[in-house]
Amino acid sequence: MEYFVKQGSVVREIWGKGDTILFIFAGASAEFALNKAVDWLYFTGRLPADPLGRLFSTVGYARQIVFSSMEGAHKAIDTMAKIHAGVESKRGMAIPDWAYRDVLFMLIDYSIRSFELLERALTEPEKENVFEVFWRVGIRMGLRGLPDNYQAWLQMRQSHLEENLASSHFTTDLYKQYRKHLGPVRYRLLLEGQKLIVPTTVREQLGLVKWSALKPVLRVYKLSRHLRADWLIKSLILPPAYRNEIKELDVHPA
Repeated sequence: MEYFVKQGSVVREIWGKGDTILFIFAGASAEFALNKAVDWLYFTGRLPADPLGRLFSTVGYARQIVFSSMEGAHKAIDTMAKIHAGVESKRGMAIPDWAYRDVLFMLIDYSIRSFELLERALTEPEKENVFEVFWRVGIRMGLRGLPDNYQAWLQMRQSHLEENLASSHFTTDLYKQYRKHLGPVRYRLLLEGQKLIVPTTVREQLGLVKWSALKPVLRVYKLSRHLRADWLIKSLILPPAYRNEIKELDVHPA
């Protein structure tokens, strides 16, 4: 069987661990709040109404792509494209090309950042592999203006960060929704995690300081994984209603 992502790829390792996925979510949740196209998320209402539910929905599609056959992955990508087309039809306008690229760029960037934060530094070929996988997702979706390689992506990613982010009333409201759904303690953990994972441009626009209280805690957490006690820690920091979904983040789909 031909897989969309080859077995042994670092992308499978990244998206096969709940830890890295949760940090990808932390980074994306910060950047979504600043993105100039965030009004599209408010048009559907899904993200502000249920941020965690939206996370697991997005993760489901991403994992379906990463771990599926070529045919299965293409079906998942085509389904995403149809969903977006439906939203555009209801609103009577098109989502900007740069907004699509921004989401794709987030998946590339935070996949790399989260793995390097929790595991080890990636090699240049491994980073190229991450880029190439999501580049193929973008090509299948029909996105225009994508960079041709990882080095070109680095430059375009920085340009997007500088041009497409701005704090707005959506930013304030979305963070209120994060706090409402997570509660004050877990919300604080989200903020501390965002400090560790987001690019400088994002951190500065959100007014987050560079130092995170989670930095020394990460050392203890990494040790807990070796002792297989990390599930206890996850159960304490994540909402009980989502514990089954959280357990499944560490299970590779067949």
